[in-house]
Amino acid sequence: MTQAQLRDPLPDRLLKSSARQSYDPDVDIDWGAPPVDGLYWMQPERTSLYGTDLWEGLTPAQQVELTKHEVASIASVGLWFEILLMEILLRDVYRNDPRTDRTHYALTEIADECRHSTMFGKAIGTFGAPAYGPRPHIHKLARIFPPIARGAAAYASILIGEEPVDRWQRDMMKDERIQPLVRMVSRIHVLEEARHVTFARAELEKSVARMSRAERLWSQTLTAQGAFIMMRSLVHPDVYKAVGIDPQVGRRTALGNPNYRATIAWMGEKVMPYLEEQGMVGGGANRKAWRASFLLG
Repeated sequence: MTQAQLRDPLPDRLLKSSARQSYDPDVDIDWGAPPVDGLYWMQPERTSLYGTDLWEGLTPAQQVELTKHEVASIASVGLWFEILLMEILLRDVYRNDPRTDRTHYALTEIADECRHSTMFGKAIGTFGAPAYGPRPHIHKLARIFPPIARGAAAYASILIGEEPVDRWQRDMMKDERIQPLVRMVSRIHVLEEARHVTFARAELEKSVARMSRAERLWSQTLTAQGAFIMMRSLVHPDVYKAVGIDPQVGRRTALGNPNYRATIAWMGEKVMPYLEEQGMVGGGANRKAWRASFLLG
């Protein structure tokens, strides 16, 4: 490669942005600050049971407690996803020239995700909640994802993992009803994820431009299944135990709750039109999977 071929304007701009503005959660978050009595841990109207009889049957203290366990579940699923994302990016780096701006930015993004994963893990521990993560069978199944996700499938799936949660956190970090720790974690994640989304969208568009029909169908299928698994995993059924609700009853109620379905659709309002535009949604069984994820309202 010539020097000109090693250079790439977008990764170069993202690298400079990363150098100018990145956070160190160990320094920039006051981990020793006590929680503020009475504040929620996420917006109550975004919880999975809000608007149901189960929610109305909880005391105000139990409602606050449920928000803590739901945000811990979402954070632990985010951590799990970021580990998969790092593996996808590392495989990409392994195949590419280490001299290029693109590879340098991919390595920078991996470093960001390492800090984010540490931040999420430390936050969950500070909450005093379990690291729920996805259910065990999903955790095992996901091991096959990084080796088979390449090109458009990889970067569309990255967007599904990042953009819905990003919208949720952008709303939450401005809400003074929410614990300061959660708001700061959200602010750090939102700032740095904006660069990751820009990079993933650019990589997706390059991949889409050179896909065959068979590759498009494979990418659509992998992305749809990934979206279904990701969104259905956000709230682990065991969170309901924290407020005395049977996990099976809580999950069944949540999945049938129109307010929760609307919340997931709202989280996807920005990314779904973009994926449709890129031809990454598809029809038939894939569209059914998207609807079952609740992202396709």
